[in-house]
Order: sequence, then C-alpha cells, then structure tokens
Amino acid sequence: MEISLIRHGKSLLTENDKITSLEFKKWVEKYDYNGVFEESTYPSTTLEKIATANVVITSDLNRAVESARLLNPVTEIITDPLFRETELPSNASQLFNVKLKPSIWAIVLRILWFSGYSNECESLNQAKFRANKASQQLIDYANEYKSVALVGHGFFNMLIAKELRKKGWKGTRKRDAKHWNCMSFSLFN
Repeated sequence: MEISLIRHGKSLLTENDKITSLEFKKWVEKYDYNGVFEESTYPSTTLEKIATANVVITSDLNRAVESARLLNPVTEIITDPLFRETELPSNASQLFNVKLKPSIWAIVLRILWFSGYSNECESLNQAKFRANKASQQLIDYANEYKSVALVGHGFFNMLIAKELRKKGWKGTRKRDAKHWNCMSFSLFN
C-alpha cells in the first residue's frame, strides 16, 4: 500500500504589492479562488505517483483540483474539504495599518499561528486533530485501492505526514521544487 502527498502548483494570483492585514485577508480569498499555472514540465516522481495511483483525492480548493487535472487530465478526482490547507489567523488589531508583501504576511501570521494565536481560524491543535482524521481517511482509501495520491497543500500535507508516521507508515520525500513536491508513504509491519 502506498500514499503519496503532493503539493499543488504555483497559484495564478501574482499580486505582490504591500498590503495591510485586512487587505491580506481579501488576498487569501483570491488565492483560494484562483487556480494554478500550467507548467511546461512537472517533476517526474510526482507524475509517476499520480499516474500509478488507483485513486486521486484533492482538497476542494481550486489550486488543488486544477493541479490534479494538470498532472493527470484523465483521472477521476475525489474532492474533500477535509484536506484543505490550514488557515491563517486574522489580525483584529490591524497592526496599526502596517503594509507588508503577502508572502511576509503569510510568514508572520503562520509564526503567530504556530505560537498559539488562531483568531478566526482553526487552532494548531484543531488542525492536528483534522490531520489525524485525514490520515485515517487516506489509510482507509489505501486499504481499499492500494495506491492513493492526495493533491493538497504544504502545511496540511506536513501535518498529515506526521500523523502517518505516528501510525507506522514510513515516508520518503522527493523535493523537486517548491510546488509539485511529493512525499510517498508505505506501511511496513
């Protein structure tokens, strides 16, 4: 049995102007709505894993669904919101209207989230609970289909990977690029 975790492709949203935290919340909504760039080539390991999977699962966000379709246009996809990316907290104080690039806001808010701040989003503990549930769902699919590929998101895939390891699955990571990278897990008793 094998479970492959694949990160979605690069978002079509390329806006990178400095924005306030309130504007960042709207930027994230656009990021979630947009799809991904079609690349001229994809990592060979990622293509192999999605081509040989007997079932392909994605989150219900466009960037995951479109990534799966780009990697294998003929495969059937099961979409499930369980596999969505972990959210970033909102900043109620607006940080005095400080303006930062979206990538910097993402880092600042992710650090705050890892530190326990989860205003208007699931907490790290809630995300770990959801990752445990998601890992079990993937194991159930692997028991039924033998080979499973999830096209998901960076942080949530990382949390799922930790849960799979806790459950006895051994993983290898092939990092060909920031996007499209793949981790594969097998169960060894």
